[in-house]
Amino acid sequence: MNNKLLVLGTIAYDSIETPNIKTGKILGGCATYIGLAASMFKTNCCIVSIVGEDFEKSHIDLLESKRLDLSGVEIVDNEKTFYWKGKYHENLNKRTTLETQLNVLAKFYPKIPKNFVDSSIIMLGNVDPNIQLAVLDQIEQPKLIVMDTMNFWIESYRDKLNDLIKKVDLISINDEEALQLTSCQSIIEAAYKIQNMGPKYVIIKKGEHGAILISKDRVFSIPSLPIKKISDPTGAGDSFIGGVVGYLSQCQNISFDLIKGGVVVGTSIASYTVQEFGTKALEEITANQLEQRINDFKHLTKFEIIKTNLHE
Repeated sequence: MNNKLLVLGTIAYDSIETPNIKTGKILGGCATYIGLAASMFKTNCCIVSIVGEDFEKSHIDLLESKRLDLSGVEIVDNEKTFYWKGKYHENLNKRTTLETQLNVLAKFYPKIPKNFVDSSIIMLGNVDPNIQLAVLDQIEQPKLIVMDTMNFWIESYRDKLNDLIKKVDLISINDEEALQLTSCQSIIEAAYKIQNMGPKYVIIKKGEHGAILISKDRVFSIPSLPIKKISDPTGAGDSFIGGVVGYLSQCQNISFDLIKGGVVVGTSIASYTVQEFGTKALEEITANQLEQRINDFKHLTKFEIIKTNLHE
């Protein structure tokens, strides 16, 4: 398996409000978080996205400094980059969108660079299902197709979304989206119902409560790492799946056990992401720090049972 990873998604500017801080415009977008997380690994990662002429060169330099290939990023003159403004409430678990400016995203049609049509892993970030399907129409035979989505696409583009879900190998969505997609009351029931729609593997992200991975006959659950201070949850789910696909891109084959490893890695990366605003933590995290966080998870989930005297 080659180590080419193709990432579709948004490169954006965000403005984030929490009970304590207002950031002003900062770098964001699902492809940005996914790419920065994946860049922790020795992978050949290409981002497919679109930005306006207002996108700062310093941000292009940042992404390229992380060895991300931007040949799939279209820069449109006389247009502005996608912009999102949101406000997090007191416990940071709920947020309200204050403003969305589609700008260049309204006319986005993905163009896959020729040297990435044979990518081993395709990561379809959270965008319009029609755009996600357009990417699949341009690629050859990848080893793994991964997708994310959100409540808006579930509500408004259900038929196209169903077509897409049939074509992917792994879907990663949060617990609320899983319940919405399936009309189930239990996330485990929802996970199996989603798997019956097509994907071999399903990851349900549970925010501060960790994540669950299921296949037809296996289940893996991981908690989140207890973090004393969370500054900004934005991008946590994207950096999580970026860690998963970045890790898998260096593997020769794809299996449940390898995806388990990817889930641990992705959860470790996301635990750093939430400690800083925007992409700051992803820009600065070192290999040694990531290894330490992975070891923290090993200790967190390791236990022994002392022999007990139970009634027959």
